[in-house]
Amino acid sequence: MSNTSATINAQHWHILNRLSYGPKLSDLVTLQKTGISPYLQAQLSPASIPESPQLLQKLANLKTLEMTPVDLFQGYNPPKNPSREVKQQKRIPINEAIDARILRSLWSTRQLQEVMVDFWFNHFNVYGNKGLISYWIGNYENQAIRPHVFGKFRDLLGATAHHPAMLFYLDNFRNNASKGRGQNGNVKGLNENYARELLELHTLGVDGGYTQTDVITLARILTGWTIDKTGKQGDKSGFYFNANGHDSSDKVFLGVSIRGGGIEEGEQALDILARHPSTARHISYRLAQYFLSDNPPESLVNRLREKFLATDGDLRTVMETLLKSPEFNEPKYFKSKFKTPYQYVISLVRMTEINNPNVKMISSTMRQLDMPLYGCLTPNGYPNTQDLWLNPDAVLRRLNWIVTLTQNPKTSIPLNVAQLLQTLDPILSQQTKKTLTQKPPQEQATLFLGSPEMMYR
Repeated sequence: MSNTSATINAQHWHILNRLSYGPKLSDLVTLQKTGISPYLQAQLSPASIPESPQLLQKLANLKTLEMTPVDLFQGYNPPKNPSREVKQQKRIPINEAIDARILRSLWSTRQLQEVMVDFWFNHFNVYGNKGLISYWIGNYENQAIRPHVFGKFRDLLGATAHHPAMLFYLDNFRNNASKGRGQNGNVKGLNENYARELLELHTLGVDGGYTQTDVITLARILTGWTIDKTGKQGDKSGFYFNANGHDSSDKVFLGVSIRGGGIEEGEQALDILARHPSTARHISYRLAQYFLSDNPPESLVNRLREKFLATDGDLRTVMETLLKSPEFNEPKYFKSKFKTPYQYVISLVRMTEINNPNVKMISSTMRQLDMPLYGCLTPNGYPNTQDLWLNPDAVLRRLNWIVTLTQNPKTSIPLNVAQLLQTLDPILSQQTKKTLTQKPPQEQATLFLGSPEMMYR
């Protein structure tokens, strides 16, 4: 790669930092050869890109990824007073989900798809260590999120609304029109948790124009949307509509009259929410904030909103509009987003291009950096803005990890700093170059990985 530095520019670096989990050196060279437009179009149509055989082979070993929610519960839910070995087996589904997420982030050739999976999982966050969700977290990501990241928003919204992981996480499985106690002793009655987050986080946004009455009405509409963990109701999806627990009276939701009935009430409410102008604005802002700037320009947000409404929430078209916008290619936005801990760790490991990265080490590192995978307790997910992640303690943790990564003989990874400096010369600041050249070779890797160029995307 001795002659590649002249062809690598800031725009290529920007494209790969935003559309992937950070550039590998080979990616930079490939992008220079193919051009930005063909690369972008391919990433927006991931099925057109052959997947890494190495990745597919490793994913094939993770058997729980293909299991249904019912099979996962039946296969891994421990009996009363389980042995230590059985308790460890209970963790297999969530551990395999973590392994799969990391492997895909590192090796997938469909990088934008992986970035979108992360974005949308965070948008529809569930906490992986809450009860039964530890069995279902991988299925939730693979069945409710992944198939829809470039599809219609309504399909994505519906898939999450029907998944037992979401219904369990936000307690809608307890949302029942009846009162008293069920067979297991749980108190029956209206539960507003999911309805509230569905409005505030998933669709309209906190300033989306709904009232507390709308929250209550939506909760009534969603009574009876519950879970079937054992498959007694006839399928293995884990979703079950309990007609006996549903409030079948007529309702008015967001000014729209909904005739009392059954599950179709909930589907009508999801239709209303998916096509609401406030939802279009909320989703457009979140996407622009993630891919462009912590404070995205209104001009871009408004264009995305219009495209969302005009295409009935076609997410591929909205993303294409964003990535081809004049704002996205403005140099002032290059290297302006501070990486989350996950983006940072994955980008550094990708840059090394090692053949067999230590997935367990990466998972452990995420816990050390306060961003464990599937470990966000709150439904708003992990923030993607720098106000949480850019502080002295958080940066010090990153630097301590880098020291371990580069200087501990047991954990260090190969890194040709001289080659990196030559290849990435056009995007390195003069201060970074000066600092690196003044240090001995054994310290250069640590300083390079801790540089501002590596902390920002």
